[in-house]
Amino acid sequence: MRLANRTAIITGGNSGIGLATTRLFVAEGARVGITGRNKKTLDAVAEAFGTSVLAIQADVADVAATEQAIATIAKTFGKLDIVFANAGIGVPTPLGQTSLATFEEIIRINLTAAFFTVQAAAPHLNDGASIILNGSVHAVMGVPGYSAYAASKGGLRSMTRNLASELAPRRIRVNQVTPGGTRTPIWLPLAPTDEAMTALEKKIARVVPLARLGEADEIAKAALYLASDDSSYVTGAEIVVDGGATGAPQGAPVYWDRTI
Repeated sequence: MRLANRTAIITGGNSGIGLATTRLFVAEGARVGITGRNKKTLDAVAEAFGTSVLAIQADVADVAATEQAIATIAKTFGKLDIVFANAGIGVPTPLGQTSLATFEEIIRINLTAAFFTVQAAAPHLNDGASIILNGSVHAVMGVPGYSAYAASKGGLRSMTRNLASELAPRRIRVNQVTPGGTRTPIWLPLAPTDEAMTALEKKIARVVPLARLGEADEIAKAALYLASDDSSYVTGAEIVVDGGATGAPQGAPVYWDRTI
């Protein structure tokens, strides 16, 4: 098991990519502390995994609550070996229709909270630990109507490199996993029904070279690589898991019927 006897914290570990990563980390031998806002889903995860998971209700936007949650996890499981700053929200911010409050909330949750999660965890980290930030292809794709989300993820992309430099004296590695379109609850505001989700998936698949959405488990496997000794000489790096959407966009199905 690649994470035997290690302790991890995953923000937003009760849903989507965070939950898939919690499941995988536990299977690989880790003790995992998770935070989230939804007490019902947190309790369900804790019940499913027993003593391997400590679930604490805490909003990452609340710095004091995050500090307390991380301190409690460290006190319960011991010093931390892995931090996955995963929690985030994806809300449209189209020009002419976006309030200051909405824009600032996205930045606060996706970017500011990630920094303060790392800051809160730093005193509890073992030297040689691994920190993983959860980015997005939105940082480079220029998707209309998502300026705040893209800005927050672009900021994370830059911050990964800054933190990797700052924590290098402690041999703490800082990397980023960058999902493309992935099947998680983040799509519910755009596709609240099964029929709507099916239609959305078909639309997205047209511009992804591998012609489908990703699965949360596939992002979790990239996070596992960054968390484990398999990536012991990797820091300040970004692993893009997007089916080729940013690296080989001309390979997408929308281009397959062209005449060359």
